[in-house]
Formats: sequence, C-alpha cells, structure tokens
Amino acid sequence: MKRQGLIQRPTTAELAILRVLWRRGPSTVREVQAELGRDRPTGYTTVLKLLQIMFEKGLVNRDESGRAHIYHPRQSEEQAQRTLVTDLLDRVFGGSAQQLVMQALTARKASPHELAEIRKLLDKLEGGTS
Repeated sequence: MKRQGLIQRPTTAELAILRVLWRRGPSTVREVQAELGRDRPTGYTTVLKLLQIMFEKGLVNRDESGRAHIYHPRQSEEQAQRTLVTDLLDRVFGGSAQQLVMQALTARKASPHELAEIRKLLDKLEGGTS
C-alpha cells in the first residue's frame, strides 16, 4: 500500500532517518538503525516505530514485497529542503527572503567557499554571469 496525500513536516528524529535514506538509498529498518547507531545508540523498535509514523505522514514509501520492508523517501533531499525553507520563510519571516538570508548569514559565519557560491547564485539570479 502506498500512502497518498500531502507530505507533513518531519521532526528532528525523522530528519535524521531521512538523511540516512538520502545517503544510503532504499533501506531496511535494520540498515537505518545501524547507520543511526554510529552516532548514538538507537533501538530497533524505535527506528521501526518512527518509520511507520513517517509512512503514515507521507514522508517515506515502503516496499512490502520482500520479507524485510524497504523504506525510501518520498522526496529528494533538495525537494525536502525547498519545502522546509518555504515553510520557514512563510511562518517565521513573513515571506521575506532577504530577512531569512540576513539571519542565516549572521547566525553562523559562512566560509569563503560558501560566500563565493552565494555570490555565484546571486549573479545567476540577477541575470549576470554564472
């Protein structure tokens, strides 16, 4: 069965699982648990329950054809980031991209490489050279 409908905003724990799935690709509960366990101990049943909730929320799909269910994200990492940024932009910054960018750049120091990439993107968006 494939869950349909709107994708809901993931929690911090769900984002950690999504990062594993984006990095590894389609995975079993055991594989996700092993990957998460590298940073901190995580129980199998905890990961299973979170993946079941994520399936119900529309964050992941599940292949039930084999003995072990295989989970994969419904959105690419880029699509999920865009969805979350749009939500943050609307809810916190009243739709102001300027305010979001200003806060992001003052909250954490950007590396010279990051700043160069930001300049290239701004040039591209303004119709300048890329």
